[in-house]
Amino acid sequence: MNQENNNVNNSSSKSKKPRIKMSWVYFSILAAILLFFQFYGNGGKTDKIDNLKFEELVVNQEIDNVVYMQKDAQVNIFLKKEVIQRKKEYKKFRENAEKTPEYYLITTDFKLFNDNLSDIKESAVADKLAQDSALDKRIIAKSYDFPINQDNSKNWGLDIFVWILPIVLIVFLFYFFTRSMRGGGPNGGIFNIGKSKAKLFDEKGQTSVSFKDVAGLEGAKYEVEEIVDFLKNPKKYTELGGKIPKGALLVGPPGTGKTLLAKAVAGEAKVPFFSLSGSDFVEMFVGVGASRVRDLFKTAKEKAPCIIFIDEIDAIGRARGKNVLSGANDERENTLNQLLTEMDGFSSNTGVIILAATNRADVLDRALLRAGRFDRQIHVELPNLNERKEIFEVHVHPLKLGKDVDLEFFAKQTPGFSGADIANVCNEAALIAARTAKKEINKEDFLAAIDRIVGGLEKRGSIISPEEKKVIAFHEAGHASVSWLLKHASPLVKVTIVPRGKSLGAAWYLPEERHITTYEQFFDEMTATLGGRAAEEVIFGAISTGALSDLERVSKQAYAMVVYYGLNKKIGNVSYYDSSGQAEYSFNKPYSEQTAQNIDNEIHNIIESAYEKAKAILSKHVEQLTQLASQLLEKEVIFAEDLEKIFGKRNV
Repeated sequence: MNQENNNVNNSSSKSKKPRIKMSWVYFSILAAILLFFQFYGNGGKTDKIDNLKFEELVVNQEIDNVVYMQKDAQVNIFLKKEVIQRKKEYKKFRENAEKTPEYYLITTDFKLFNDNLSDIKESAVADKLAQDSALDKRIIAKSYDFPINQDNSKNWGLDIFVWILPIVLIVFLFYFFTRSMRGGGPNGGIFNIGKSKAKLFDEKGQTSVSFKDVAGLEGAKYEVEEIVDFLKNPKKYTELGGKIPKGALLVGPPGTGKTLLAKAVAGEAKVPFFSLSGSDFVEMFVGVGASRVRDLFKTAKEKAPCIIFIDEIDAIGRARGKNVLSGANDERENTLNQLLTEMDGFSSNTGVIILAATNRADVLDRALLRAGRFDRQIHVELPNLNERKEIFEVHVHPLKLGKDVDLEFFAKQTPGFSGADIANVCNEAALIAARTAKKEINKEDFLAAIDRIVGGLEKRGSIISPEEKKVIAFHEAGHASVSWLLKHASPLVKVTIVPRGKSLGAAWYLPEERHITTYEQFFDEMTATLGGRAAEEVIFGAISTGALSDLERVSKQAYAMVVYYGLNKKIGNVSYYDSSGQAEYSFNKPYSEQTAQNIDNEIHNIIESAYEKAKAILSKHVEQLTQLASQLLEKEVIFAEDLEKIFGKRNV
């Protein structure tokens, strides 16, 4: 055991060593070359001067000698040593390099430079004689002379370097960008971009997730466990003449545990497991998707028996020919065609099982869903009450819980939550408890976490006028009162006027978990939803914009009742629901204009009937409504117990 620990420590210490990125090395080399070229090309510390400065140096007799460089079309100027020692501004030139000129002057013609120099000397001599005519002209002219040399050689090394450098830079940039496109892998290359990006999990790198870590989902887990058994004991099924299923599609809402099931399969199967996403096939180059599909199945056949898991397969599996702009998605369709061929074509993929996950099974191509490709569709639905309790038990295992934590109570408080939502609730509860410096997580922390996830973060600092706060209180009291007095409405848990998220107030209900819904249940729920606006009209005689989300919800419910569920007598037992998902590509409604007008009228009638019923209920119980709103203004939060004291026990 100690030896194993040492090995783990050694491997972890090796992995912690910083890796030198080659791109930084390349850039450093390139920067050094450019700096060297810049320094060398400018002649070190030589400064450029103009004709006026050159004339000043000649007149002041500070020049020791000059050298005309034909290859550079410039004159290098060297100053006298006594001048450099006398003036501090010149000392910097001779500190490091004796052969470096102090200045240089650009000139395109050496003859023109000599003529200009002669004119400067004649003018200087004339000025001297004008000051003192007794001076000897020849002696004065000689004092202005200095050696003038000419260098006609060429620096072939620099010329070749300047000529080759752009080519080297182009080659380097081409190599760098092609390396970036292929991800910088040791076996990659611009021609290997068609290789599959699937991650391989084998005996050396198996995931630690098992079926024990997957709570709930009993039906889906049973189907997936059977697939694992196919791979472990194939003879058990093939000796009777049966064939191992070629593929299974995990279908369900987001966060229900589809990817977690796939991880559990990888941990339990003990066979090579290839994992990738549907978007990994898509690339900017034509033909790359199909090439990656071929490479994936080629590699999988070599390691059979094995499992290929494609997450979010709808990225490449959408129905063909449904795009409005014909030909705009040919690359995706080519990738899908190759996938269909590999899954069930002329070539056999014995021992290769395909697992895929999506929450948009309605948009998948029919050829992809047929038997022989995805033989099974495993539905991973939202967890029920017992499954939510099991999921809570998994996620609270590493948490320090208080004695008042009741997981069954929390499971009842979270209808419609997915496994990912429950994991988020547990994490938020831990963060809330830690924020208040608690030693353990209590019941109130879990309830606060549920409230935050459902309604958003509390905004106690929001500035709300007393008039608005009163309207909000009666609005929320209207919701609570109507839902309490109606038989089929969801029972209230609590109601608050503390702003959360985008809402100025909120009410929490505990909806009954049912698989079918009647007209009366729909109608009572809509009536309770409109109770807030009805309370505003009953108390204040006016309505406000605070019922936006309520109106949106009841409009969708009424539309579903009439158009989808056939719960309207005038429209009749007709459903215009399209389970295949093809209606989203159509510009036409599946019904006539007259039917559309009838649908609009019936939706309007249902909503108005529910609204009138809500007003009638609240008009009958104005005193209780006012009492409830007063308690809300005082306490800001009230619970079902407070409603029971005001209205009595609920008539269920």
